[in-house]
Amino acid sequence: MPNYMLTLCYDGTRYKGWQKQGNTDNTIQGRLERLLGEILGEEIELNGSGRTDAGAHARQQVASFRAHTALSADTILKRLREALPEDIGAVSLCEAPPRFHARLSCTGKTYVYRVWNSDMPNVFDRRFMHTVTDTLNLEAMQLAARHLIGTHDLSAFCSKRSTKKSAVRTIDGLCIEVVGNELRFTVSGNGFLYNTVRIIVGTLLEVGRGALSPDAIPDILASLDRKNAGLTAPAKGLCLWEVRY
Repeated sequence: MPNYMLTLCYDGTRYKGWQKQGNTDNTIQGRLERLLGEILGEEIELNGSGRTDAGAHARQQVASFRAHTALSADTILKRLREALPEDIGAVSLCEAPPRFHARLSCTGKTYVYRVWNSDMPNVFDRRFMHTVTDTLNLEAMQLAARHLIGTHDLSAFCSKRSTKKSAVRTIDGLCIEVVGNELRFTVSGNGFLYNTVRIIVGTLLEVGRGALSPDAIPDILASLDRKNAGLTAPAKGLCLWEVRY
């Protein structure tokens, strides 16, 4: 049975996240499986590179699926584009090697989190940025971010962690840039736990406000306790930027 690799982008504002759920059909995965099933005339099981939260976005999400079909990848892609709403984009579709799996084959991801750091109105980007009007200490946040780079047990930076799975992950990049009135957090690693990027950003914002010292980060990591890290930043500022294979 042919195996396919589908690359997507989406504005997640009005969706209940990536993963399909039994109590709603308003998820990215659910919408895609239904439309692909109609196009291909069979039930489709779509595997994403990872889950994005309700209200979060993706510049590059990758999914894989198998299907018995005589349709070419180009034809499937054309029909899918015609059927999708404007806030979900099918970027590309191609046949993949038989053993390719969007999640299991993934070697790394990059997320971007955007913060509007001003009391000026932000009408056009408000769905994609978290607004913080406080004055933030950029140098303190950058010092704190350095403590997070490397291989760590990220239990303190994870919500609802399963005790059966390892929380050890490698963060190989954490950059904070100023772009006009925007603070842009770019976080790269070999994998992330539930809400990890949002908790990292929320913790760094507390450092920026002066509520936490940059030197508190190693102790928070060592505690393995979620309550010692900062608040979870809102989902709307988060975007899955890149998936690597």
